[in-house]
Amino acid sequence: MKQGERPGDGGEQTETKILLSSISAMIAETTTFPIDLTKTRLQLHGESDSLARPTNALRVASEIVRHQGPLSLYKGLSPAIIRHLLYTPIRIVGYENLRNLLVGDNITGGSFSLPTKALVGGISGVIAQVVASPADLVKVRMQADGRMASKGLQPRYSGPFDAFKKIIQTEGIGGLWKGVFPNVQRAFLVNMGELACYDHAKCFVIQNQIAGDNIFAHTLASIMSGLSATALSCPADVVKTRMMSAGKEDKITYINSYDCLVKTVRTEGLKALWKGFFPTWARLGPWQFVFWVSYEKFRQIAELSSF
Repeated sequence: MKQGERPGDGGEQTETKILLSSISAMIAETTTFPIDLTKTRLQLHGESDSLARPTNALRVASEIVRHQGPLSLYKGLSPAIIRHLLYTPIRIVGYENLRNLLVGDNITGGSFSLPTKALVGGISGVIAQVVASPADLVKVRMQADGRMASKGLQPRYSGPFDAFKKIIQTEGIGGLWKGVFPNVQRAFLVNMGELACYDHAKCFVIQNQIAGDNIFAHTLASIMSGLSATALSCPADVVKTRMMSAGKEDKITYINSYDCLVKTVRTEGLKALWKGFFPTWARLGPWQFVFWVSYEKFRQIAELSSF
């Protein structure tokens, strides 16, 4: 049992951690959502046209603002918030509970190796993503809709609930989990990098007296975890985005994640798998900074031990 915890408080503390992680995720998602939208549009660029003009994150963002206005940078925010109300508490609290279960009453946790943390982080991410996948699908579809509107085409959905309804009508209940396998693959990789690296980096910074258990340690750990998570997950993220954005009316379709991977490489080259790397890292870095600093501070206010 960690210092500051009392017997019998496990259930109450878990509920508090769920609440605090949800609030922190909403703050982080709202702050960094325009970067996520830019990343999604960049990953979809050239999907059906191998001769499409090369572009970059700044050009994509400026075109969105010029053609659709500044508020369009937040198109799809509602399902993104809904997703994180499910996804983040499950993976964050699930990781901590699994970690504490494996460590037991050994408060030093020194024997808890990085590979074990990576495995626990990956498992937590997979569980969370399976639950949150429908909201993730709607978020990606609505972000892709903005690209259709910029071309003068009628958007497919008027809002998140309309998107849920139309997807079920045209693709069935199972359609809400379209792309779940590449989604799960990405979730395993990103949480393996993010949670394990944050946990391990923070312990390293504190144990080597680079910084105390404060905002400086949290910032350093979040930067490292964001970089490792991006490098591991970017190819799976590209595949996931393309599979989830494709509807039955689209020109190009994919049988499965492997088919999407092969078609992407064949059409655009191997480098296409890391399309959106910079905006992905540029989002994960600030997202994790805002999330972890907020979450650790909220835990301190609630008199909970550090993550």
